[in-house]
Amino acid sequence: MASGWWMHELWDRSPVLLASWVFWVLVSVMLHELAHGWTALWQGDDTPRAAGHLNFSPLTHMGGMSLVFFLLVGFAWGQMPVSPWRFRMGRMGDVLVSAAGPAMNLALALLTLTVLGVWIANGPVNTPVFDNVKLFLFTGGWLNIFLAVFNMVPLPPLDGSKVLAGLVAPARPLVESPQLQQFGWIGIFLLGMLGFFGPLVALAQRWSTAWAGGIADRLLGG
Repeated sequence: MASGWWMHELWDRSPVLLASWVFWVLVSVMLHELAHGWTALWQGDDTPRAAGHLNFSPLTHMGGMSLVFFLLVGFAWGQMPVSPWRFRMGRMGDVLVSAAGPAMNLALALLTLTVLGVWIANGPVNTPVFDNVKLFLFTGGWLNIFLAVFNMVPLPPLDGSKVLAGLVAPARPLVESPQLQQFGWIGIFLLGMLGFFGPLVALAQRWSTAWAGGIADRLLGG
């Protein structure tokens, strides 16, 4: 096992952290994609159901390549087949379907971090159980904030590009240009190389700490 492999590194730091990361990435990506699918159904598009994507299998939503990528580097992506021309609200329907995934991540983050605040206020402090549950919930909270913000970056194939194209007509030709569609992942890779993700992770963790801490303070009467 290579010393630089992400699973090995997380295991060395904490087996609970590794288990939390695996759980939250798989669940968060799956629910993100299901939110797209459920909203598409509400918009009159039956494509998600017809394609067999309305289930709770990570393999269905992430696919083999994404899961292999996850095993290698610790991150993954998902896909939900939809047919935007069927949306009853047209462009606005596309905006709503696209925004539903990040909205699901934000909802998961707020729910998880609220539970974390309750746990901090009432859990059995100074015990391994307290620390492990705290780490598990904190990981789910900040990761979902990160996913919500990251997916709203207006670069294809991220959801933010479709939201921008639906809301800002002058930006539509650029966002939907074949060149940007083709090289969107390269742009995302470059953002990573330029250090964009580090500050975003730090921001997500600060927000998570502030939210959970605020909940705990209220419960403790602070």
